[in-house]
Amino acid sequence: MSHHLRVDIHSHLIPGIDDGSKTMFESVKYVRMMKDLGYEKLITTPHIMSHRYKNSKEEILEKLEYLKDALQDYEVDMELEAAAEYYLDDYFLELLEKGDMLTFGDRYLLFEMSYTRAPNDLTDIVLEIERGGYKPVLAHPERYLFMHNDFEEYERLKDYGVYFQLNLNSLAGYYNRSVQKTAHKLVEEGLIDFLGSDVHKERQIETLKSILDSKEFQTIFKKNTILNNTLLPA
Repeated sequence: MSHHLRVDIHSHLIPGIDDGSKTMFESVKYVRMMKDLGYEKLITTPHIMSHRYKNSKEEILEKLEYLKDALQDYEVDMELEAAAEYYLDDYFLELLEKGDMLTFGDRYLLFEMSYTRAPNDLTDIVLEIERGGYKPVLAHPERYLFMHNDFEEYERLKDYGVYFQLNLNSLAGYYNRSVQKTAHKLVEEGLIDFLGSDVHKERQIETLKSILDSKEFQTIFKKNTILNNTLLPA
């Protein structure tokens, strides 16, 4: 049985707001390319991090509307929503306290952290997210180098109720060999809940195409319960 991914939950397609798409023209082009890969719905997730991209919920939603208008003008038929990719910092904790978070689906909250070391209070933050009524989704767990030699850390986070979103391009070695190896292990162990493109630029969409066409892509579904398509309207 062939599995078809119809929803993407991680991308940087709102122009000029973070390190993703630079212009509206690029954004429209990328969305069209994603449509050609068979996606029907994109939940784009601009960065929110105090030291680099201090985007607000209002700003993201306003710019999402501009992008939707542009897609209409160019006759690109794609369901588009926005959430955010939150970096775990003090600003994140402030927003969490206000309860003013951009989520997707059933209150799923996408977050990331430093690639080289965990926040000291990672499990406390996870519990805080859950207390706020949100479901924590860790963006690209395979990219956190400090966890590569400590696989139990992944299992511990799963025990705390964290969902894992794999970047599909990690499987193709897009980032590096160690990330690729960890991505395969997470898939093998059945720890993945969501798949993401994490598209910032055209080259990533081309790599993504090769993964979606691969046998390996089908393997993911044999060993993991992937929730992306549950985000389509019933």
